[in-house]
Amino acid sequence: MSPRRNRRAAFGPPPRRGGAPWAQETEEGPDGEWIVRAVPGAGAVKPYRCPGCDQTIPPGVGHVVAWRADDRDGRDRRHWHRPCWQARDRRSPRIMRSRGAPRY
Repeated sequence: MSPRRNRRAAFGPPPRRGGAPWAQETEEGPDGEWIVRAVPGAGAVKPYRCPGCDQTIPPGVGHVVAWRADDRDGRDRRHWHRPCWQARDRRSPRIMRSRGAPRY
């Protein structure tokens, strides 16, 4: 018989006991102050469209929900992939060009 393992996995944060299921914090960025909430994969039950890459975030995938701090009721919330949220200040706006338009 092998010994019992009482250790948690070496990756990821330790499990939370009690309290709110989602951690919420305020982030200051060049585009203002944002309230950011991390949504775990188990809490993501609907598909969302990421405004950073314009791709779908499928159900079951952990992501970030963010809204401006001055929007108290959170009506303007947006669901982002974590890497897209972290790269939002390095990303240029997506410009749709016609086929023959110059690229400069």
